[in-house]
Amino acid sequence: MLVKKQRTKWGERLKRSIIFLTLLAFLAGPLLSVPEVQAASQSKSHSNRANAVKAKAKAKSGTKTKFKTKSKAKKVALKSGKHKVRAAKRIKVVHYDQPAEPALRAMRGVSADTLQGNELDLHASAALVLDQKSGEALYAKNIDVPTAIASITKLMTAMVTLDAGLALDEEIIVGNDDVDRLKGTGSRLALGTKLTRAELLHLALIASENRAAAALSRAYPGGREAFVAAMNRKARQIGMADTRFLDGTGLNSGNRATAADLAKMVDAAYRYPLIREISSTGTYDVSFPGTKVVRVRENGKVHRVSRSVQRHMAFNNTNSLTRNEDWDIGVSKTGFINEAGHCLVMQTKIREQKVIIVLLDSIGKWGRIGDAQRIRKWLEHDSRVASHRASPTST
Repeated sequence: MLVKKQRTKWGERLKRSIIFLTLLAFLAGPLLSVPEVQAASQSKSHSNRANAVKAKAKAKSGTKTKFKTKSKAKKVALKSGKHKVRAAKRIKVVHYDQPAEPALRAMRGVSADTLQGNELDLHASAALVLDQKSGEALYAKNIDVPTAIASITKLMTAMVTLDAGLALDEEIIVGNDDVDRLKGTGSRLALGTKLTRAELLHLALIASENRAAAALSRAYPGGREAFVAAMNRKARQIGMADTRFLDGTGLNSGNRATAADLAKMVDAAYRYPLIREISSTGTYDVSFPGTKVVRVRENGKVHRVSRSVQRHMAFNNTNSLTRNEDWDIGVSKTGFINEAGHCLVMQTKIREQKVIIVLLDSIGKWGRIGDAQRIRKWLEHDSRVASHRASPTST
């Protein structure tokens, strides 16, 4: 009986303990769940904040990228613009003033007072002496017979080059295409020589350098075909009715003109100050970069070393009269190929009278110079020329 009571007592205690623990667990449950909720909430809050920061950073980064792209594009554009400006400076076109219409387009030609035939004992097959102001012929011999004109052509080459308004300081390299394969003539300009357009003009007009003239025509917009077309167009513009050009050097014997036409060409060339300055120059010096092999002693041994040097080369005018102080020459050009013989054209002043002299197919290298001297002597002393000089229609 006593044992039964004790078991009942312990059972009740156990029951109360279980109820107490259950109640305690029930009451403690919400309290225990609060930190978890808070942790979850904080984690979510942190996640949201992180996402917001990331989004903000991304937006900011996107903005920066956008600005950077624009800035970079702007820099590239500016850099490209600068490059274009520099390129424009390098190929800057120097426009040459167009000369006035030549006065000799309506040349008066031969008159009753014109001296003709062999009265001056000239060696040239065709010759013309013209009063530049009036356009009247003072002396005429076979002036309407078309003939090969050789390097007299280069006066037209110079005019067409200047008319194009190309940059005179642009450098042009003498290449294989500039080698004379028609006549096989030589040149002092080595392949690979780099010269400015102005220097090539000097060498073409002063020394009659064929490679210089060939390079000028090759560097023309549209190439040599366009250049020759411009030459023939220019010839028609200045009234050269019986003239034809096939190349810019004069090596082609198909370049033909009459003495009367060449007088018009000389008059037209005279109206270009640069052609006057160049063609009347007696000597022209050019500097070329080159290499020189020298011997150097080092540690008791002799070695050969290549060093960069500047080579200076002098080119004389093919018309020796340009170096004669007794002559006042405005324009000058010589020419020679077998088909043309020795030729010379000049604009000069003799006793205050501006005249144009054309000498074609003269005999011998010095024949044309002798002819020019005889013409000058005649102009200075002939009474008929003196009376013509005093007439109101002449200078």
